[in-house]
Parts: sequence; structure tokens; C-alpha cells
Amino acid sequence: MHTTPKTITRRDRVQSLLKRRALNRIVYAPNYWQWFVHHRNHGLLPDEIRHVTSQLELIRWLGLDVFSRNIYCDATQRWFGGLADEVWDGVEVETRQHTEGRDLVTEKIYRTRKGELTERLRFIFDESTLVQEKFLLDDVAQQADAFEECVRGRKWRFNRSLYEKWQHEVGDHGLVNAGELFSPLKLLHLAAGAQNAVFLLEDLPNRCRDWMNLCESAQLDLVHQMLDAGVPAMIAMDNLDAAFHTPKYIERCSASFYEQASRLCREAGSTFFIHACGHQRAILPLIASLGVDGLEGVAFPTLGDVELDDAMRLTGDRMIITGGISAMETERFQGYDEVRHYVENLFGRMKPYAHRFMLAASCSTSIRTRWEVLKWFRDAWREMGAI
Repeated sequence: MHTTPKTITRRDRVQSLLKRRALNRIVYAPNYWQWFVHHRNHGLLPDEIRHVTSQLELIRWLGLDVFSRNIYCDATQRWFGGLADEVWDGVEVETRQHTEGRDLVTEKIYRTRKGELTERLRFIFDESTLVQEKFLLDDVAQQADAFEECVRGRKWRFNRSLYEKWQHEVGDHGLVNAGELFSPLKLLHLAAGAQNAVFLLEDLPNRCRDWMNLCESAQLDLVHQMLDAGVPAMIAMDNLDAAFHTPKYIERCSASFYEQASRLCREAGSTFFIHACGHQRAILPLIASLGVDGLEGVAFPTLGDVELDDAMRLTGDRMIITGGISAMETERFQGYDEVRHYVENLFGRMKPYAHRFMLAASCSTSIRTRWEVLKWFRDAWREMGAI
């Protein structure tokens, strides 16, 4: 009896990679989020894609794979997230927005029984980037009690129907990677900035421990919610740079969260990733020892400090690593032959790890990248990505 072989979809390839099994070619799941927002808002989309209305549509148009934590994320409002709603107990939150020139300024006011906190974000239109102008904690002596009220009073509710809507939109092109999580150490980074977070950890260790324990509990509750919804991949958006996420701080602040989230995902057949941006060589063995499934956007020299094949060797035999394309390449290359040579060299080193490697952006795609370069990388992958 003759049976027709099953067609391998892009989603099949991504799912197999999450199980550390390679199919017929290397997975290529780009991150065009900022690039697309910038070119669309500034009227710079080339004629052949002028009809494209979203990053997801662009990835589909190019015939690439989807493994994305920001296809659903509003770049003018947040760096990550959008599938989980904040739920407050004892805290009143007011959001105010106004424009200054073409920039969008968002101010959030948090009113608690112990005082009021404010943070301010600016979406810089000319650069299509979101920056923090005012942190919640900028006078901790006066704000610590109010901040604790905020941390204690905040939980998250995962929007299952919205997740399912986006996964349906992605369809056979791949998977949504739910980018809703952050570690207890990242809580302090988001609240005070990296430098002041270090001061807090050294000056107020007991207070910080209490805040981080509250955050860990709430974030693990969100992990449970996402697993209950059948989410196959989730990611903590921690910017895992060893300059801030030192071995000491990981062990003191984040290891418990990473280990528990990884275990919960593993037991449920899901995967737990961390966004890695910067230098990781010094912390890779530690991160692997905690059971983390994958690192997204590992940066290699000169932006990072570890080659991707070295990162594979440093993390054992189960770590999934995504990356391989940075602004250093997309802004520099002037022709297809340069791109082809680069991809050929990269794939030559990474094909032994093709069951754990995903070609992707090392963080993001520069807004200064020419459209032709994106197509050249697509074409080089098509030519040389077969396993």
C-alpha cells in the first residue's frame, strides 16, 4: 500500500528542535521587530513588501520559520510581554500618555497605602526604540515601603485566548515563544536600573531578598498558568550579561527561579529559555547546571565574548542556543558573496549541533540594515541550511 510522506512544516522543524531533534534543515527564525516597526513608521518599506502590515507577515513573506516572543508585543509600550495582564491588590495604577514632537511619552503612577511611585518611558520615534527616563526607585529611602506594596500587590493573569489567537495566526510557520517572564534580579534592574540595583543589593540585602522572594512566587505562578494553557516555550527576558548577572548574583538572586521554572517546564513537556544579550562565557556552565533549556540571542565577538560553537560545548549536551546574526554583519555586508561566506562558515561550525541550534538575531535586527541584506541571509540559508 502506497502512503504519501507527511510534508514537514516549519512548525514541525521548530517543535523538533525543542526536543533536540533535527529534521531536514537548520531552523531560521529571525527577529525583525524593531526593523519592521521603524521601516513601517518611517515609510521606508521597499515596494515589494509595502503591503506587509506586521513582523509575522514579513517572516512569512520571506519563507522563514517563526519562533518569536515579540510578534504580539507593542514596541511603543514595552520591551517585552503582552500576553499576561498585571493584576493589582491594594495598588491603584494610572497610565498617562502624551506626545512630544513625534515621541510617545508614557507615565505610570502607582498609588499605594505607603506612598506613590512613578516611572516614565519614551518611545523615540526617530530611532524606533523605547527608553526609560525615570525609574520607580530613584530615592529608595523614601520609596522602599511603597515599592514593597507594589511588589506584594502585583500578580499576573495569563491571557490564554490571546495566546491561542496568536498561535493560530502563526499556524504551521512555527511557534510563539511566550516572552512574559523575568527573574527576581531583573525585578531590581527594571525598578532601579542596573547600577542602582547593585547598590540596593549591597546596601539593603534583606529588603531586596524579601522583594525578590515575592517576585519569584508571582512569576512561578505565571509559569504554572502558561503550562496549564499548553504553552510549549516560554522565556525570561533577563538580558543575561555577566557584567550584571554575575555568578554571585545569579546564585543569590535568580538560581532558584531559573531552576524551578526549568523543572516545571521539563515536567510538563515545555521549554524554558532566557534572553541572553552581552557577555555570557563566565556564566554558561552555571546556567546549564540549573536545567535551563535554551538561551536566546547569544552574542558572539565582538559584541559578545563566546563563539556559538564554544557556547554549545560549555553548556553540555542539551542547551538550545539561538543567534548567529548581529548588527556587525547586517550593517557591514555589501553583497551576497560576503553573506554566503559568513553563513557557510557559521553552518560549518554549527551543523554538529543542528539539533540544538537556531539561526536567529543576536538580540535584534538593526534599523540600519538594508532590505537586500535580509534577503541575502534568507537566500544563503536556503542554499546551505539543509542537514
